[in-house]
Amino acid sequence: MPTTRRVKSSRKKAQAHQQRVRKQGLRPIQVQVPDVRSRAFAREAHRQSLAVARSPHEADDQAFVDAISEWNDE
Repeated sequence: MPTTRRVKSSRKKAQAHQQRVRKQGLRPIQVQVPDVRSRAFAREAHRQSLAVARSPHEADDQAFVDAISEWNDE
């Protein structure tokens, strides 16, 4: 006689996961971020990078970024 197993719904699985996370002292949050795979994102990133590259302050801006960046050239 085959055993029947109840499959948990997605909602029940999510609730169980949230309970485990909360017991660990964590608070679940949801963050919305841009879709970096979209064409609109790529166009806007390109537009902004060109604006920075064409700026008369580009060298100073890049020097600032380099000064505060940590590079691992090992």
